[in-house]
Amino acid sequence: MEVTWWGHATCTIEDSGVRVLTDPLFARRFAHLRRRRGEVPPPEAAVADAVLISHLHSDHLHLPSLARLAPGSLLIVPRGAVGAVPGLRLLRRARGLRISEVSAGDTVRVGEVLVRAVPALHDGRRLPVGPHRVPALGYVVEGEARTYFAGDTGLFDTMADAVGQVDVALLPVGGWGPNLGHHHLDAARAAQALTLLGPRSAVPVHYGTYWPIGMDGVRPHEFHAPGDEFVRQASLVAPEVAVHRLGHGEHVRPEARR
Repeated sequence: MEVTWWGHATCTIEDSGVRVLTDPLFARRFAHLRRRRGEVPPPEAAVADAVLISHLHSDHLHLPSLARLAPGSLLIVPRGAVGAVPGLRLLRRARGLRISEVSAGDTVRVGEVLVRAVPALHDGRRLPVGPHRVPALGYVVEGEARTYFAGDTGLFDTMADAVGQVDVALLPVGGWGPNLGHHHLDAARAAQALTLLGPRSAVPVHYGTYWPIGMDGVRPHEFHAPGDEFVRQASLVAPEVAVHRLGHGEHVRPEARR
């Protein structure tokens, strides 16, 4: 299996001949954010057998990026997303997207892999306004390996039981501004998550890509440092985990348990 990090929370997981894309964000700038590191992902990044959406925040459910998907693509979203985001209905009609709404515990078969939705501790609303009835999710992609894509989440007591045994963990370690806010993982908390989950390998994501326009000089270490800090923290509390700090567009082939 292979993992490619395109920046922010956007990854391609290739396993058993199946390509799974996470939270696609293919914009140079949107809202008050601009891409400060890495090129916008190339067209081949939008090629996937299934696309996972962790929650409804616009840097994770980005409608213009979803419009780049091939007609008929399978989109897996939290249950209630179609009702909360009218643009999804428009894309379903205009692009023929197949949308599967799931709750934690649900599974979707995609070729030779099984996608399992798991809980996340995060505000899943479509901001700045929206009902607080659409949960944030993570996903486990089970094929030759079991790969956990956390989306956005904080630590929660039942994380290990809810996620189960995994080989690879794709964990958020930063954000897109100088303050993370509630229910996020920073580098230290993401390292703690490794002690709960016990994967063989980990890839830090959700950092070092987007930053608010005009704020380059405000706490710049919060943009640059989380990846290296996660490597350092993981070496202290989970030294048995191989941490792969990727550059934008780089890929790794982590080992799975035999």
